[in-house]
Amino acid sequence: MTHIDYYLSPVSPWTHMAGARPDAIARAAGASLRYKPLDPAALFPRTGGLLLPQRHESRQAYRMQELARWAKRLDMPINVKPAFFPTNPAPASYAIIAAQEAGGGDMCALVTSITRACWEEERNIAEDDVIRDCLSRAGFDPNLAFSGMLQGAEIYARNLEDALAAGVFGVPFFTVGEAKFWGQDRLDFLAEHLGVSI
Repeated sequence: MTHIDYYLSPVSPWTHMAGARPDAIARAAGASLRYKPLDPAALFPRTGGLLLPQRHESRQAYRMQELARWAKRLDMPINVKPAFFPTNPAPASYAIIAAQEAGGGDMCALVTSITRACWEEERNIAEDDVIRDCLSRAGFDPNLAFSGMLQGAEIYARNLEDALAAGVFGVPFFTVGEAKFWGQDRLDFLAEHLGVSI
């Protein structure tokens, strides 16, 4: 079976823009999909990137225009200046990891619920109540927000090292063997690579 590794950050607007498309592509291709949250603040310095506050103001301004353009293109609501951004991505990432390890719910629904909470609903995805609500909505035990923290933290760190070994330098990022696709705007290429259309 073909396998897709999906490197993401729940506080990335571009992860939000990817929405349910990675899951749809995997299903259409009969491929397995593994969600691999990581910390961009740790990834970027090790791959030549800059965190948002460190980027030149022209790059920051262009980012805002691109967010608005893509939201319109995808017909996806977004608040380009959400109330709780930036926020700590680790708690939500741990929950995503713990849910994936536990099984029993809908991973796509969980990830999209968390990114929607940040980028559409003005909720702080670093808060336990928000994470528990997202877990519950996606069919997972909300207590994974607590019980999965240790395992989540271990895998979160491992995901970063896996990403570096795979040549990942941003999020969202998709790998299928040696083939690499960076950004929600490359999902069409991922689908084409897998021989499906979405």
